[in-house]
Amino acid sequence: MKGFIKLSLLSGCLVIAFKSNAQQIATTPDTTQGVKVAVPATAKTAVPKPTAKRVVVKKPKPIRTEMSGGLRLNSNGWGLFVDKGWVRSEEKNRDYFYNIRLAQIELDEVRHPKEVKRSNNPSDNSPMAFAYGKINNFYALKLGYGARRLIAGKPEHGTVAIHWVYLGGFSAGLVKPYYLEVQSVKGGQAGPVETIKYSDSNQRKFLGLREDNGTANYIIGSAGFGKGLGEIGFNPGIHLKTGLHFDFAPSKTMKMAVEAGVSGELYAKKVELMALQKAYPYTVSVYASFQFGKRWQ
Repeated sequence: MKGFIKLSLLSGCLVIAFKSNAQQIATTPDTTQGVKVAVPATAKTAVPKPTAKRVVVKKPKPIRTEMSGGLRLNSNGWGLFVDKGWVRSEEKNRDYFYNIRLAQIELDEVRHPKEVKRSNNPSDNSPMAFAYGKINNFYALKLGYGARRLIAGKPEHGTVAIHWVYLGGFSAGLVKPYYLEVQSVKGGQAGPVETIKYSDSNQRKFLGLREDNGTANYIIGSAGFGKGLGEIGFNPGIHLKTGLHFDFAPSKTMKMAVEAGVSGELYAKKVELMALQKAYPYTVSVYASFQFGKRWQ
């Protein structure tokens, strides 16, 4: 019995001692806060390296469009034209190798191969030169669509780009009567000056030929371009063209080129240009042209 009491008292003393020690530990302030720890001088602190900024170089935008105009010399006349082109090529190559979708408007004057200018000089005036035997002025207003395909070279400074060009479209034939000033002389008496155009009934007078009754007809000169503008007729048709295009522009944003090829036109009616000459509903010619303009992005 005494042993049990002693054991109980000893256990109680141990519990009280344990609780007291625990409370002391809980209430003891942390003295390690704010204490600097010495670092050996040989130790190096790792410094993060600055991140280099990536520089992006912007490339110039590729050429997308071009426009130019120029003069065309045909074997049967001459003309003026304007081209509008759109680049059709891969993005990475379009500044160096490219093809063009092409739209064109052109106005040509068509002349007969036998048309020759003359000039008469009566003592009383200085008449305008005229084309003997010419009965009509013929103009072709053409609207075309096609392409230029690069076949050699590249369009950059110091080189020549060679393209094969082909296009076709609508052609509006405009026919204007050709007027002359003529005078008839019969029995030594000169008649009044007349302004006439060609017809079957006045063929000899228009050509300056003597009549069967002995009347002499003289051509004084042309009546001028303005005469006959109110009588313009319409002759619809189509046209085709193909040739080689040589681009030698000094810079990528300029357009400068010469072109040579062959063109043909087919009309609904015969193209009558000269008296006493057979007329056909078509024309064929070779041409050479020069053009300049610009390209942009």
